[in-house]
Amino acid sequence: MNKSIKQFSQCLRHKVRVVIIKQWKLSKRIYTNLMRINKTLRCDFSDEDIPKVANSRLGWYKRSRGHVINFLLSPKVLGTKEADRSGLVDPLKYYLTRKELQM
Repeated sequence: MNKSIKQFSQCLRHKVRVVIIKQWKLSKRIYTNLMRINKTLRCDFSDEDIPKVANSRLGWYKRSRGHVINFLLSPKVLGTKEADRSGLVDPLKYYLTRKELQM
């Protein structure tokens, strides 16, 4: 059961990344938002890596599968709660805490 929930959570995070990139739509907006995340997280992505992702003509799924987006939109970033949005809940952690409470 844990393995299937872990695979489900990976798939869910991937689809959330796709939706986020799709919401930004324009390559200029993708570039500015990824640069902002890069600066706030103090990542070491160069000024060449982020434009490659932003100006890529790959599909949404392949674009969000790259290492730049996977690192910048990590589970830690997706799980943070802010005033205007709730964080993404990890299904495996939720399942394990519910299982412990029932025992």
